[in-house]
Amino acid sequence: MPSGSDTTEEAVSGSTPDGPVPTAGTGSPAAVPVRPGRARRLAALARREAPRTGLAVLAGLVLGLAFPPYDLWPLSLVAVAALSLLTRGRTARQGAWTGFAFGLPFFLILLKWLHVVGWDAVVGLSIAEAFFLALLGAALAVTSRLPGRPVWAACLWVAEEWARDRLPLGGFPWGRLAFANTGSPFTPLAALGGAPLVTFGVALAGALLAACAATLWGLRGNGSLRRAVPAVEAFGLAAAITAAGVLVPVPTKADDTVDIAVVQGNVQSPGMDFLGRPMMITDNHATATEKLAADVKAGRVRKPDLVIWPENSSDLDPYKYPQAYDRIDEAVKAINVPVLVGALVDHPTKEGYVFNEGIVWDPKKGPGASYTKQHPVPFGEYVPFREQLSKIITRFKRVPRNFYPGDHTGLLKVGPARLGDVICFEVAYDQIVHDTVNAGARALVIQTNNATYGRTGQPEQQLAMSKLRAVEHGRAVVTAATSGISAVVAPDGTITHRIPEFTQGVVSARIPLRDETTLADRVGAAPEWALAIVGLLSCAAAAVLGRRGRTKDEKGQQ
Repeated sequence: MPSGSDTTEEAVSGSTPDGPVPTAGTGSPAAVPVRPGRARRLAALARREAPRTGLAVLAGLVLGLAFPPYDLWPLSLVAVAALSLLTRGRTARQGAWTGFAFGLPFFLILLKWLHVVGWDAVVGLSIAEAFFLALLGAALAVTSRLPGRPVWAACLWVAEEWARDRLPLGGFPWGRLAFANTGSPFTPLAALGGAPLVTFGVALAGALLAACAATLWGLRGNGSLRRAVPAVEAFGLAAAITAAGVLVPVPTKADDTVDIAVVQGNVQSPGMDFLGRPMMITDNHATATEKLAADVKAGRVRKPDLVIWPENSSDLDPYKYPQAYDRIDEAVKAINVPVLVGALVDHPTKEGYVFNEGIVWDPKKGPGASYTKQHPVPFGEYVPFREQLSKIITRFKRVPRNFYPGDHTGLLKVGPARLGDVICFEVAYDQIVHDTVNAGARALVIQTNNATYGRTGQPEQQLAMSKLRAVEHGRAVVTAATSGISAVVAPDGTITHRIPEFTQGVVSARIPLRDETTLADRVGAAPEWALAIVGLLSCAAAAVLGRRGRTKDEKGQQ
């Protein structure tokens, strides 16, 4: 909670509602004035901050509605503007409290899909993520007195996301402003500077709207046309930045094409126990592939050049269990083209560890090249400090084995295509996707298993990330999910094919293969680092200027 002023009016006047405070020299045993109790001061502080805190909570909820499954992207501008106004002219501690009050409801509505695991997980992760927004609120407050504050505010949003994407335990990028703007005028900016540039554009436009609103508020009852010019300028700049994306070229011309089929085999039921009986999910995907082979043989559909199965499409390790190997091999031989299979494979030397792999399965040679997920999800796919934490939180026993991270990108030759395999949550991490494209991927494949979070909004949030990656890298993105949402996204971010959740189906599509890279591919993380550093330097500048101002005041009083 912000400190504000810890001195109440009663303490300043030396009295309380019950009468004057006894002081030394009046016969009272007290040697110093009696200050109001801590509870009274906290109550006064709470009353003073309640309206601002309530508005911050409302603004956080508004930002949550900007993200899928609601997709009200203009609300991201409103939320950014609101936080800028609420932290304007405040102290660092007051700004931190406002940022936390903003961040907590935002993450609660964004991450409510985690209730499948438990509402305590939703609350715990939301609190942890909201602390980053508290730091942002403090930074916005201390820089709000600097000239050009909208620019510093936008850089600070990038800095906050930079930190949250990496810390702790590899970070958690959910909730970036860019991911709420995968179908907005800001989206094409991704082709220039990736997700960080989209976030910067959204934050700058929102901060300019805040500057416009603050100027107009200051003119109430005593305004003139000349004094309103800064407000008009700020609004015009915000509009220009919002519209600037339409001028950004998004390359989509294909160097080649390939015919693919995406198989969504479906699961028994959503939730933590989606696996059902052993071999059920494997058989679902094999059966759907054999139906596709029958349709090809009957001439009802074009034969694909390759087939893509999702993450965990084999629920048993095919190298360890012959029945899984044989069932996959039958289906691959039936369609007679390479199939990218998702499977959990036991680590050959570390007991209790598994690889989360995408395996290229050839109809003649069997399993071959593979990609291992590089960024397992903490507490979902591995448990840090397992021995200690499992004694406190018994739910971690439901994660019996730790996923072992891979050490190379997911560039795979699948039939005639060089595909970049990215597994599940990895689509949220800039560097993993960037490295995969720069390694030579001509199209991207997102193998995912969202069955645990079916019908919660999480699959829509992840699909939105695929849309942004398509524009960022100028690549077609194929999302293959066990239970949905499986989809094909064109290089311009348009969804061309889609299978609903919890439906067995096959998508057949011809996708473009591209060799040309975007500017975002070439500059990598440089824009993010530059913007984040500028944001941090603005905080340093505000601290230095504030110290100088206090020194001048002290000299003037002497």
